[in-house]
Amino acid sequence: MVALQVHFLLIPSLMSTMGAAQYMMQDEALLRYIDQRFLSLEKRLQKCNQDVLEYVDEFREFSRMVLSRLTGLNADKAEVKREVENLLTRIEHAQRDIDYFGSVMDSNTCVEVHEDLLKEQLLEEAEEKKRLKVMFNASCDHMLEGIRSLKVVKKTGGKHGSWMKDPGKKHTKIYLLSGSVNNVILEFANLMTFMENNQTLKARRVPLPLPWEGTGHVIYQGFLFYHRHGSLNEIVKFNIQRRNVADQMLLPGAGRIPAYQLSPQTKIDLAVDEQGLWALHAEPETGANIVITKINPAAMAVEHSWDTPCSSKGAEAAFMACNTLHVVYNSPSGGSSRIQCVYDVLGALNAYINPGLHFPKRQGSHSTVHYNPKEKQLFAWGDGSQIIYKLHTKQK
Repeated sequence: MVALQVHFLLIPSLMSTMGAAQYMMQDEALLRYIDQRFLSLEKRLQKCNQDVLEYVDEFREFSRMVLSRLTGLNADKAEVKREVENLLTRIEHAQRDIDYFGSVMDSNTCVEVHEDLLKEQLLEEAEEKKRLKVMFNASCDHMLEGIRSLKVVKKTGGKHGSWMKDPGKKHTKIYLLSGSVNNVILEFANLMTFMENNQTLKARRVPLPLPWEGTGHVIYQGFLFYHRHGSLNEIVKFNIQRRNVADQMLLPGAGRIPAYQLSPQTKIDLAVDEQGLWALHAEPETGANIVITKINPAAMAVEHSWDTPCSSKGAEAAFMACNTLHVVYNSPSGGSSRIQCVYDVLGALNAYINPGLHFPKRQGSHSTVHYNPKEKQLFAWGDGSQIIYKLHTKQK
């Protein structure tokens, strides 16, 4: 009886122990399952992180490739732009040739030109030369023999610049254009006002709507003519009193290389002499020799051009005087400036070397040398100084 009671007492205890063991086994299985799921999630997160890193690396490589190609495209764009501008210039030259041949050749003639037509053309050219000679020599009967003296008028300090007077009969004002890129003209009542110490306070400031480039600008008949900054070969005609742009033109062939090797900031150098307005520049097709172009300032149109044998290599400046080009040469480090090539557009002097025309009493370099036909003087800018050179001339 006692044994039976003990048996009945042990059964619930055993059942309770077995139930606890079963629950422990279930918990252990659940923990293993959770652990496996976490391991699986960690592996997936690790793989995701690896994929992200690979994507970042690929994106960086792609970005570098795109930036590299964009840089190449920018370079190609600039090269294409230069090629197009060069092509346009060549097309303009070709068009002029086509128009010329079209005007002198019979429409039915493709190859041969009649001898009478050639004779007529030669006669027309001779008449044109004769007309130019009569017109130019009407006020030009002298030639440059020497540079007599100099006067340092002022020193403003800037390395590049230009200063000048309008060569008109009643003009006494002095104009200062400082720097190789700027858009403000300083106008002074006369030379004495310009020479004063506080000269900038007494100057009239004339702002330009379009900035200039280089130092090759001139003032003629109340207008400022200059090469527009940022353009290849655009010349601007600016009315100083009205303060507005009066006209503009393009100078074919100009602007691709500097007019003078030692003054690379100037691509187009404008000049004034007894005959009016000229433009000087160099072209690769001429072997970097200087090209002279006569400009009609009223119509802002090219009248005639001459290819000269005067090289731009070693040159620092040039000026026109009595329809004759005078090219100023120097050394790259600055030394004694000298005129070594002279070219008369009428062919009376042709071109010749004259090493005897030296600039006196001065060592250095010039940013600008411009001729004033009214005063027969050179207005020069040299190493920050504004200089006047007096000229000695003789009859042709």
